[in-house]
Amino acid sequence: MSKQFEVLWADVAENDLIGIIASITKDDPATAKKVLRKIRDRVQSLYSFPEKGKIVPELFEQGIAEYHELVVMPWRVIYKIVNKTVLVLSVIDSRRNVEDILLRRMIDR
Repeated sequence: MSKQFEVLWADVAENDLIGIIASITKDDPATAKKVLRKIRDRVQSLYSFPEKGKIVPELFEQGIAEYHELVVMPWRVIYKIVNKTVLVLSVIDSRRNVEDILLRRMIDR
């Protein structure tokens, strides 16, 4: 399988992932490693299949259709495709109010 797209992580997405893994590590380091591997493996698939994620429904309802997501329960990896680049923008706990988090991040840019 050839890699056709470049995948880049925004600082905020890297920080999201670091925070998630650090939080899980406090209680269960082995699970933290599994979660990290699972998220990284799913994101790796974007090198060849960036369209595999669905449009983020909360943003689509607001008329914003360029953001996609991969769900790695209970987390949502939010990304945008720009030409031949996939930009991972956030890793969000889906148990939180995702719409508020995403809209706040878009406004704060």
